[in-house]
Amino acid sequence: MDNSWWASTIRRQGAALSLIALIGSLSATLPVATAAPSGPDVSSWQHVDGRLIDWFAVKRSGHDFAMVKATEGLSYINPYFVPDSLLMRAAGIARGTYHYARPNLPPEPQAAMYAAVVLGQNGPLDMPPVLDLEDAGGLNPAALIDWTRRYLTTVQALTGRVPIIYTYPRFWQSAMADTTEFTRYPLWIADYRGNAQPEVPGGWPTWTFWQTTDRGAIPGIAGRTDLNVYSGAQGDFARFANMGGLTGSG
Repeated sequence: MDNSWWASTIRRQGAALSLIALIGSLSATLPVATAAPSGPDVSSWQHVDGRLIDWFAVKRSGHDFAMVKATEGLSYINPYFVPDSLLMRAAGIARGTYHYARPNLPPEPQAAMYAAVVLGQNGPLDMPPVLDLEDAGGLNPAALIDWTRRYLTTVQALTGRVPIIYTYPRFWQSAMADTTEFTRYPLWIADYRGNAQPEVPGGWPTWTFWQTTDRGAIPGIAGRTDLNVYSGAQGDFARFANMGGLTGSG
């Protein structure tokens, strides 16, 4: 029998085993890619024919959070806000709540109404409060900047958390004169143009949430809905959303 053939075979097998061991070692140390936390934002429009949203189905489809409209102006409260809030918490979905600004009305009473309606902002699965700013209410940029400053200051004092600003690039650049005053607040930007990244106005170094479309489809929600993704700009999502030991990824 040819001993050299056996020696060559053993060397080849040894090399193969070493390669397998190396691959196994690398796979154990390389980070595992995970999807960025994502979720819809909803209002009464997503309750087609008065139907409740199946938040358990939303969670099973891989979404970790949702933004829910709470109030608007000085008189409107979303009639589905309470059931949405309770069912989201039962399903393990982090909750963001937002106030739709009406700057033709004073900011402090709007902030107070919102803070009273949202059932707290510091419990498990609670994200910071959100100001939805997309209507100038007839104010010029200087007046609207002052209105925004007063609203955010009041909400932060009432809730104990730094608010998030929702807007879209053209509105901020025109109605807010592209002011850089508010960069300490996390930015939730709406930009549906399909680019790799959204346009960020106002001197913000980055975005925190990106509303990528208003034509999304999610199991458990009737009709179309807005879709959003979290960038990681505020650090670990589980901590940002008071999720405790729950996972922060889909």
